[in-house]
Amino acid sequence: MPPQDGADEPSARAPLLPAPAPRRAAARLHPLALIAAAAFVAWFHLAFLAPSPSYYQSLFLSLGSNDTAAAHLRVLTQRPHVAGTRASSLTAAYVRDALASHSFPTRLTSYSVLLSYPARRSLSLSAPGRDAVQFALEQETYPGDPYAAVSAEAVPTFLAYAASGSVAAEAVYANYGRAEDFAYLAARGVNVTGKVAVARYGKVFRGDIVRNARDAGAAAAVIYTDAKDYAAGKAFPDGPWMPPTGVQVGSAFKGVGDPTTPMWASSEGCQRLSIAEAMASDDMPGIPALPVSGMDGEAILQLIGGDVAPEDWQGGAGAPAYRLGPGPAVLNLTYLGNETMATIQNVISVIEGKEEPDRYVILGNHRDAWTFGGVDPNSGTATLLELAQRLSDLQKKGWRPRRTIIMCNWDAEEYALIGSTEWVEENRAMLTSRTVAYLNVDSAVCGHGFYPSATPQLDGLLKEASKQVQNPDNGTETLYDLWMDSNTSPLFGRLGGGGSDYSAFVQHIGIPSVDMSIGSDYAVYHSLYDDFIWMEKFGDPLFQRHVAAASIWGLVALRLSDEEILPFNYSYYAAELENGAMGINERVLGMPVSLSPLHKSIKEFRRAVLKADSELKALQTCKIWAPWRNCPLKFRDINDRLMMTERAFTEREGLSGRPWYKHLIYGPSLHNDYGAEIYPGIDDAIQTAKRTNASESWQAVQNEIHRVARVINQATLVLSGGLT
Repeated sequence: MPPQDGADEPSARAPLLPAPAPRRAAARLHPLALIAAAAFVAWFHLAFLAPSPSYYQSLFLSLGSNDTAAAHLRVLTQRPHVAGTRASSLTAAYVRDALASHSFPTRLTSYSVLLSYPARRSLSLSAPGRDAVQFALEQETYPGDPYAAVSAEAVPTFLAYAASGSVAAEAVYANYGRAEDFAYLAARGVNVTGKVAVARYGKVFRGDIVRNARDAGAAAAVIYTDAKDYAAGKAFPDGPWMPPTGVQVGSAFKGVGDPTTPMWASSEGCQRLSIAEAMASDDMPGIPALPVSGMDGEAILQLIGGDVAPEDWQGGAGAPAYRLGPGPAVLNLTYLGNETMATIQNVISVIEGKEEPDRYVILGNHRDAWTFGGVDPNSGTATLLELAQRLSDLQKKGWRPRRTIIMCNWDAEEYALIGSTEWVEENRAMLTSRTVAYLNVDSAVCGHGFYPSATPQLDGLLKEASKQVQNPDNGTETLYDLWMDSNTSPLFGRLGGGGSDYSAFVQHIGIPSVDMSIGSDYAVYHSLYDDFIWMEKFGDPLFQRHVAAASIWGLVALRLSDEEILPFNYSYYAAELENGAMGINERVLGMPVSLSPLHKSIKEFRRAVLKADSELKALQTCKIWAPWRNCPLKFRDINDRLMMTERAFTEREGLSGRPWYKHLIYGPSLHNDYGAEIYPGIDDAIQTAKRTNASESWQAVQNEIHRVARVINQATLVLSGGLT
C-alpha cells in the first residue's frame, strides 16, 4: 500500500546515530502509575489470593468438637468453687493454663473485694398445739451421687450480704415478693410490720424480694422454691426438676461491683468504705433472710392462717390452700454472716489484631459458682475454652484477626457482677475509646432453643450469623430456624437487666453488647444439683448444644473482628426508640407531660441512620471498584462513628438515684433487677408520679424526657459525624 500524503517512507527515516540500548519499561512509568500498579497488585492479592474473612468463618464452624467442651466442663465442675475460695483459684489457674496453651498472652487480674459467707444459720417453725419443727437447711445427696463426698464443700444455703440477726415472729405469705404483692397485702389489711415475710422465687430478683419485704416493714424474709415453678415433673436425678430439699442460693445485694468501692475500681491502695459502711448501704438487704427448699416452704405455708390468698397466689395441683396470715405460724430465724475482704481473679487472654490492634472485640463469661456450676456458669466457661481451641486452630491455618480479640473469664459474678465491674471501672478510659463490642455468655447451655439479647444495632448480625450455624437438635435446620420456630416474643431480649456481666459494659460505659444462651430457665438453678451429671443427662447429653453455642459466639466475634466495615445496623435502634416512645405515650395520656422533645430527637436520629446507610453503601462500592482511593481512612471514620454512637446514649450523672447506671435507654427496672427497661429514668419517674400524683412529680417525668432526648441528639451527631 503506498504511503499517505505527507508521510515518509520507512527508508527515508534511517537513524543518524546508533540506537541507544533498550531501557526497562518500568523506568518510563510515571511515579503515580507505579503507585496505582502496586495498589492494584495488592488489591488483587487480597481480593483473589488471600483467604477472605468468610473463608475463616466457615473454617471456624467446621472445627467444633463436643468432646472438647465436655472435657473442660467435667474438670471445671469437679468440686464446688464459690468466689474467694481455694477451689475458685484452682479453676482460675485451669482456665489460664488452657488459654495460655494456645500461645495466647494470658494473665490473672486480681482484686480485693467484699464477699459474704454464712457463719451460722437456723430456722424453726412453731404454731399453737404443734410441736416445733427445726429445719435442717441442707440439700440432700442421692444414692449413687458421684459428687456426694465433695458436696460437703459447698457453701451452706444462704443469701449473700443478708443482715445478721435473730427474729422470732409470725409468718406472712407474700406471693413472689414483688412490690405489687406487698401493696396487695396492705390493701387487704394484712400487717407485715415486724413479721417474717415468706415469698417464693420466680418473678423478680431475690434482692428485690428481700428489699420489698424490708420496705414493707418485715423484720426478716424467707424465700422458697415452689413446686409450681421448680418441681413440675420428675426430680433430679430421675428428671430435670428440683428435688424436695433443693435450695436456690444467691446474692441479695442490689448494687453492682465491690460494695466497698461504689463507682470506682478496687485497685491496690484505693479509697474504700469500711465493711460497716458498705453493709449499711441502701442496696444491702438490711434484714436477716434465708432461702429454703420447696419442702420446707410448704411446711411453713401449711401453718399460715388468715384469709385465703388469691388464685394466682396459689400453688400447683395438689398443693394445700395458701393463706395470707399473719400467723399463727411463728418462724424463729437466725442468720450470722461473715463479711470479709477476699481476693478474686479474672483471667484475661489476648489475640492481638493485625491491622487495627487498638480496636477490641471482647468475649466474656464468669467462672465462679455457688456450687458445682454445671450450667451456671461453667457451660459457658467450657464453651469459651472450646471456642479458644478453634481460634488457635485458625491461627495455624494463617488467620490473624484484623482487630484485637480479648477473652475474659470473670470472677465473683454471682455476688454482684464484681469481677467484670471492677475491670471495667479500672479500664474505663481505654475501653470506652477502643471497644467495638462485648459478647457475653453466662449459662451457655441449659436446654432447647436459642435465646439472644443485644443492643439493637447488632440484631441484624445475630440473625445473619444464626443462619450459618447448625441447629444442634436437627441437622437439617439452622439455629435461625430453631429460633424462629420457638415463637419467642419479643425476638430479642434487651440488655437493661442486671442479670450478667454485660451490665458494666452496656449500662455503665455504653458498649454495644450481646448475651446468648441455648436454653433458658432450668429448675436446679443455683442449687447443689447444678452439676455435670445434670448437664450430661438433661441439659446437653451429646454436648452438641455446646458446639452450637461456641459456633454462634465465635462467628459473631469473627465478623466483628475481621470485617473491614463493622456489621452494625442502627435502623433497628431507631425502631426500638420509636416503639419505646409509643409505650411511654400510652402511660402518660392525659397527664401534663409532652413527648415532643423525644419524638423530635428520634426523628433526627432516623435521618442520621439513613445518612450512615448511604455512606456505607458508597464505601462498599469504593472497596470493590476503587481500592486505590483513600478508602481506609473513610472506613476508620465510619467504623468509629458506628462504635461510638452507643456511648452517646450514656450520661455522666446516670439515672436519678442510681448514678452507676449511665445508659438512659436501657437499665434495670427499679423493682426488679433482672428486668430490662427501655427509658428506665422515665419509667422510674412515671412510677413515682402515679404513686404521688403531685405536680412536681410530673415535672420530674418531663425532665427525664428531656434528658433522654438530649442523649439521642448526641447519638445523632456522633452517627452523622457532624458538629452543630
